[in-house]
Amino acid sequence: MSDAILSACGLHKSYDLGRRKVEVLHGVSLDIAVGDFLSLQGASGAGKSTLLHLLGGLDEPSAGEVLADGQPVFGMGTARLAKWRNREVGFVFQSYHLLPEFDALENVTLPARMAHTGAAAAVERGRELLDRVGLAKRAHHLPTELSGGEQQRVALARALINRPRILFADEPTGNLDSKSGGGVLDLLCELQREAKLTTVIATHDDRVAARAHKTVRLVDGRIA
Repeated sequence: MSDAILSACGLHKSYDLGRRKVEVLHGVSLDIAVGDFLSLQGASGAGKSTLLHLLGGLDEPSAGEVLADGQPVFGMGTARLAKWRNREVGFVFQSYHLLPEFDALENVTLPARMAHTGAAAAVERGRELLDRVGLAKRAHHLPTELSGGEQQRVALARALINRPRILFADEPTGNLDSKSGGGVLDLLCELQREAKLTTVIATHDDRVAARAHKTVRLVDGRIA
């Protein structure tokens, strides 16, 4: 029996585009162990983001299964799956996805509030994380008042608020210049190392992939 924290088992994913069916993933299987730092690498359209979304329970496969600690993710039921995503995994996206009407601290603490963490405890944890990502003095700034690199640091803090076991990052430096992107990547690697956090990062950038401990290359929806 596998001791993987997360497994992909024969994953297929297709989308209907009008009368045409587009197959994005073709039977992808892989195991991710506790503490792994894995990069999913490949050209645009290779299926990296699709695989990441399936592994994180954001989208369902057309065929195959995702197992978390040996249990089928998509057999959990809607409520339990939402709870698993909220408490067990964290997500960082290329486009930050911060709520524009909330300041940095409110954005960071939102998943904790959804997990019914007490307000005082959520704020304390949020301030601690903002300090850790170098934004303690920007806690009450809106996203529009932050640079792209700062927004991504807020998004990283938000992803970690509930102390997840798995962190997913989808092209986390893709919208940033090289300096800001390098800073975010350094921080992500540092936090991964400190917490021994199981991390899966999707990227087309060789320099980003080189920072991971393991690399899985996708070519046309298959593991190369």
